[in-house]
Amino acid sequence: MEVRRLALGAGEAHEVRLAGRGARGYVWTWQVTGDADAVAVDAAPAPSPPAALPPGAAVERVYTVRGTRAGGRARIRFAQIRPPYPQEAPYDELVLEVEVTAGRPAGPNAGPSGGA
Repeated sequence: MEVRRLALGAGEAHEVRLAGRGARGYVWTWQVTGDADAVAVDAAPAPSPPAALPPGAAVERVYTVRGTRAGGRARIRFAQIRPPYPQEAPYDELVLEVEVTAGRPAGPNAGPSGGA
């Protein structure tokens, strides 16, 4: 299991790319713990595999993690499982430890700490 730490500003997004194994019956799931309202996870629609790929080839899945509430800390556990066999251990796992900070100022004079 891989663990990554990630700092996001409120409103900032980070793309997570995970290798797929859909032809083998595996799907990626995720669960948010901690300050669950501090982040949002969205899955991009499953892409149509290019015609050049052989049948059963792995297709990458893309997820967007967005910071939604400054000051929050959340843990997102992505697990690659086969739904018909919930008792099996995940094939692969990724854990993101996310800290959401206040959004970054847009320019040198933005916000109370910017400017002269």
